[in-house]
Amino acid sequence: MICEPGQDKEGAAAPAPSDPARASAQEAFAKLYDVIVRLRAPDGCPWDREQNPSTLRSSLIEETYECVEAIDEKESSHIREELGDLYLLVTMIAYMHQQEGTFTVGDALEENAEKLIRRHPHVFGEIKVKDSAEVLENWARIKVEQEGRKPKDSVLDQVPRGLPPLDRAFRLQKKAAKSGFDWPDLRGVIAKIREELEETEAAHKTAFIGSNTADGSIAADDSNTAGNSNPTDRAAEDLEGELGDLLFSVINLCRYLKIDPSTALHRTNIKFERRFKHVEKMMAERRLDMKQENLAIMDRCWEEAKKAETKTLAP
Repeated sequence: MICEPGQDKEGAAAPAPSDPARASAQEAFAKLYDVIVRLRAPDGCPWDREQNPSTLRSSLIEETYECVEAIDEKESSHIREELGDLYLLVTMIAYMHQQEGTFTVGDALEENAEKLIRRHPHVFGEIKVKDSAEVLENWARIKVEQEGRKPKDSVLDQVPRGLPPLDRAFRLQKKAAKSGFDWPDLRGVIAKIREELEETEAAHKTAFIGSNTADGSIAADDSNTAGNSNPTDRAAEDLEGELGDLLFSVINLCRYLKIDPSTALHRTNIKFERRFKHVEKMMAERRLDMKQENLAIMDRCWEEAKKAETKTLAP
């Protein structure tokens, strides 16, 4: 059971019942819970009643990314809104299981609170730690020794297979690096990217431009119209593999430089969208079509957008 007000499971002080923020949170969650119960009632909303955990999976992912975007924007009102949407989806999915009789919303919350207490003995117990690395070591050991979770056959098995490919690649590389499987310096990481780029170019030439020449080299012609427009399945598969290796190497560079690749790519997506919309606006004002023949003009508009951003960011 959750500990009594004023005391946690290990006897440490907990927020007092008179804490206004705590009381407000309890009241707000109770209101959200009641709204969800009403929506799922027999006479509730037809759409909400038709949903199940599987149909809400995509919404859960979408709302999570929208929340990440709000955090990147550092706009508190937007963050508050997106977190509210996540609370809604998480609570509704838990309530669906409650309706099925598998577990209750309270069960999910109680289990999570107890897990947090159990895995933070340096906070709720007498254990001493020197840094966050030791916290993570204790966390992993508690999962095995106290919770009875079987150790994974490989450290990579700890990375969920359901993660988006980019995020999973990043997590796999972090796990491997923690085991000592890492480049000794940045030069090796960058050299690997160059190597993979060269192999990608070679695979492209083989697939779309022509097969190897008589001496075993790759044909030099790289025009869009040269060679095969329909590569063999094997050639296309090889090119796909090399592109995957190239992406994996770039993600590894992000990891080495302690940059989250998803966050970096998210920021670039926003930047590209902003600049492209500027190009569309300028082309429309000039009554010019957005097409390949006007690429030189579109490129100048793109550069205008870049310069405008530089001026805005200048101190």
